[in-house]
Formats: sequence, C-alpha cells, structure tokens
Amino acid sequence: MATKCGNCGPGYSTPLEAMKGPREEIVYLPCIYRNTGTEAPDYLATVDVDPKSPQYCQVIEPKDIHAKCELAFLHTSHCLASGEVMISSLGDLKGNGKGGFVLLDGETFEVKGTWERPGGAAPLGYDFWYQPRHNVMISTEWAAPNVLRDGFNPADVEAGLYGSHLYVWDWQRHEIVQTLSLKDGLIPLEIRFLHNPDAAQGFVGCALSSTIQRFYKNEGGTWSVEKVIQVPPKKVKGWLLPEMPGLITDILLSLDDRFLYFSNWLHGDLRQYDVSDPQRPRLTGQLFLGGSIVKGGPVQVLEDQELKSQPEPLVVKGKRVAGGPQMIQLSLDGKRLYVTTSLYSAWDKQFYPDLIREGSVMLQVDVDTVKGGLKLNPNFLVDFGKEPLGPALAHELRYPGGDCSSDIWI
Repeated sequence: MATKCGNCGPGYSTPLEAMKGPREEIVYLPCIYRNTGTEAPDYLATVDVDPKSPQYCQVIEPKDIHAKCELAFLHTSHCLASGEVMISSLGDLKGNGKGGFVLLDGETFEVKGTWERPGGAAPLGYDFWYQPRHNVMISTEWAAPNVLRDGFNPADVEAGLYGSHLYVWDWQRHEIVQTLSLKDGLIPLEIRFLHNPDAAQGFVGCALSSTIQRFYKNEGGTWSVEKVIQVPPKKVKGWLLPEMPGLITDILLSLDDRFLYFSNWLHGDLRQYDVSDPQRPRLTGQLFLGGSIVKGGPVQVLEDQELKSQPEPLVVKGKRVAGGPQMIQLSLDGKRLYVTTSLYSAWDKQFYPDLIREGSVMLQVDVDTVKGGLKLNPNFLVDFGKEPLGPALAHELRYPGGDCSSDIWI
C-alpha cells in the first residue's frame, strides 16, 4: 500500500492504519482450466464478498487472462517503489530450474528485463519478499518446472530435486549474498516478513517437511533460520506413501503481526498461531476444511499424534467440498479469512481427482481476533464447479487496493 503500482491503492501509511480500512467488497482470483479437460483459456474471476450485495458469493466478472507471451513458470508479483512490477520465476523456457525475476513497467506491463544481474539467478525459485530498510530480499524454491509439472514423484525427493534453501539477496546490488540451508525444510514455498518495516524477521512455510521456519537477522548483519513449528506426519494406509505430511502450501500474517495462519493442504486443516513472540508460536485456532484423511475416504489413519479420530467430510450449502484448504487471504481488519482449495492442476489431479471433475471452491472463515479461534461461515460458498465453461480451479486471492500477502511498507 505504501509500495504500490501507479496510483491504484488507498496508500495506508502503516500496517496498523490499513487495519482501519473499509471492509473488502470484491476479491480477484485467477482461475485455471489447464489439465482439467476443458478447452478454455484461464481467466480472472471477480467475486462479490459484500454481504449487503444481491450478488453476494457470486462470480460477477470473468476476464480472459490467457497468456499472450512466452514468459513461462512465473509466480509471485510485488510492486516496487519505482512503480515497476517484479515477478519471480521457477524456471527457464525449457522447464529447467532458474530462480530469476522479471521486471515489468507498472503502467504498460511491458517486459523491461530481469532484476538480478546477468548470470546471477538462483538455482531454483518460487516466492520472495523484500525489506528495503534492511537492504534485503529473501527468495524461496520449489523445484524445476520439469520436475513438478506432471505431479509429485517421491523418487525426485530422494534424488534431491526439490528445494531446501532460502536465498538472501542484497536489495541494492541485486545479487545473492547468503544461502541458508533449511533443516527439516523441504520445499520452502511462501515467505512473509513481519509487516512492520523495521522488523528483521519473518516466517517461511516448508511444504513437504510441514514446518514453519523463522528467519532473522543477526547482530553482524548475516541471516539465520530456525524451526518454530512442526506439523507431525500421519501414518496411513491407502495413500501414496506410508506417512502423509500436512503439506503447508500457504501462510500469511495479520497486519498487526500478531497472528500467523497456514493451510495443511493434505491433512485438511487451517491453523492460527499467536506469534506475538515469534520464537514461540502458540496454536490458537484450528479448523478442518476437507482434506485427504476425512472419514469414509480411501485413506485410513493408523497413527496420529494430534487427532483421536479422522475428521468428518466438509459439506457447505449442500456441497461436499473436494480438496483441502490451500490459498488463503485475510481481511484488513483480520476478522475474515478467505480460502480456496486448488494447489496446482497436475497435483490436484493426483491427490484430489474430484477437484478436476467438480472444480474448486472459495470459503470464508470468521476469526476471533481477541482470544484466537476459527469458525466456518456456513452461508458462504463460491462454487467454481458451476462456471459457464466448465469446472475451474480457483487459486490465490487478491483485493483491489492491497492485502496482507502482497503489500510491503518501505
């Protein structure tokens, strides 16, 4: 919001001021048809989330966003103070690993070049977050597109083809100055600095290891990382492997930096932690929204360190929800959490084939910001299985004027 493209945002001066902003009325979601069997272009859906609107919980304006260039395997976008847009890359045009960054003009969206120095890309890429007050950017890594694009193969883990590092960049010099190896940190995906621009720490969610790692700046100016949350795997029968990880696929922080949220896409639960003490997160809310271990499904849980019984399937407004909680977005005031259920079409097809046939959904969770706690809104459901061109896979969620996972204060 303080860092934004052009003049498009309300421009709150601090994260705490942003929490006083108006309630969200619409949400943007990219929707995917690739690998679903539907011959249609991907599109951007605008969803009405205003309870007073007659179109509440409806897709009100789909827009074609079919790719019109050969820039492939792009992921995270952030606006820069210069007005440019910076987008991370997972690989080169041949699908090999390459963690570089594309710069676009903030007005025309024409490609201006790469942010990193020539030849200076990281071996792999995915997400990133920058903090100019500490002259730093940190990026994460998933795998080369050729490794992940057709689904998950456990042999690729044994072969060391999935990421387990964070890359610390000098923000002014545009070059890697430190590589952090993650213990119990396979597939570090989403990364979030604390919103306070003076803070020199944050969190990253490691999907396959199902850990949350805290990164922080040392007195000497170098950076370190430590594990602060571990979601234990479940011993199972009837699944791909004898143990099922939670698979943490998205994380975010409330604008006051009090609560950390993350989704376990395979286990099916959404979690809320009080991170007032970032070194000692405290679980304050947990809610199951589908997942792979529901009762009556093909997976039998043999040993569970957390649950006494398998959770019930999720039914909202008469629809049984396929998939598990994946992308999440929090309202500015921290009181509503929006959730979608699709990860990546090839992985959806492998782990939740019903998603391909039925499409994903968007849910809304009410948040207790005083004591902590999560409660599903039973009256909110956006069913992307009913789209005019066929079932679609809705992904990340964004607000028009900025939100908890895209805004950076400088």
